[in-house]
Amino acid sequence: MKNLVVMLLGGSSGERKISFLTGKACSEALRKRGYKVKELDAAGHFVNKLKKLKPKFVFNALHGKYGEDGFVQSILEALKIPYTHSGVISSNLAMDKELSRHIFEKNKIKVPKYFVLHKDYKENFKKKIKNKKIKFPIVIKPINEGSSLGVHICKNKIQFEKNYKKLTKNYERILVEEYIPGKEIQVAVMGNKPLGAIELIPRRQFYDYKAKYSSKAKTKHIMPAPLSKKIYNKALILAKRAHKVLGCKGITRSDFRFFKNKFYLLETNTQPGMTKLSLVPEIAQYCGISFEDLVVWMLKDASTNR
Repeated sequence: MKNLVVMLLGGSSGERKISFLTGKACSEALRKRGYKVKELDAAGHFVNKLKKLKPKFVFNALHGKYGEDGFVQSILEALKIPYTHSGVISSNLAMDKELSRHIFEKNKIKVPKYFVLHKDYKENFKKKIKNKKIKFPIVIKPINEGSSLGVHICKNKIQFEKNYKKLTKNYERILVEEYIPGKEIQVAVMGNKPLGAIELIPRRQFYDYKAKYSSKAKTKHIMPAPLSKKIYNKALILAKRAHKVLGCKGITRSDFRFFKNKFYLLETNTQPGMTKLSLVPEIAQYCGISFEDLVVWMLKDASTNR
């Protein structure tokens, strides 16, 4: 099929369900604009199916492992198929919370105090938490998951032991960081231009998986984030810098905590959600960019050697 766009969605990560929502919303937007779109579930032996389809472009609507960490990007580079979002290296760096934090710190972007534990934490935890001067509550999370999967706020050592045990069943490396209270601010970047900053007020303990994807969670979105002009612009500058230092392309969303007049960057997301409750479309809408325009822009931005 000439000029075919393949929408890669689903996949085999813990975010498979959300990826279908993102992919279907983006397929619908592109079809409305006259594009021929074929949806392809990136699970199992999807590469042979992809080769047979011979698409002109791939729209990467995957989230999480294999879709967001440079894996699928390296396949698309090898097949020389232009694709959306960030390339192999930047996707890998952004997904790995330890690597990306090293880069952020080098580039004077503040992050919470943190350290990484392997499964033998018993020998290291006491020593590391003391060295880093981190006090409870702490946050623990897998080093390479998205959508707040596996994130736990631990108020004491008992909670930490319990949640850590759970995480080590599925993950080798765990990030331990100080808990930063304050405002939850997220910033969208489109190309090299920061679009805007939104504040989230979750009714749950934090902006977790349910708060992100369930309307029942009733997370309050405030667009634009109610910050002074100077502080608001600072958030945009930091998000643009994070996008740039990781070498990102297309759309990204950087997630901050704003506390005592300082921004702490938690992560930069190279495959932000594009569902009805997603933040990037909401920020873009506020800037006068419709959902369809946003998706078409992302497709037109597709290339290889990203």
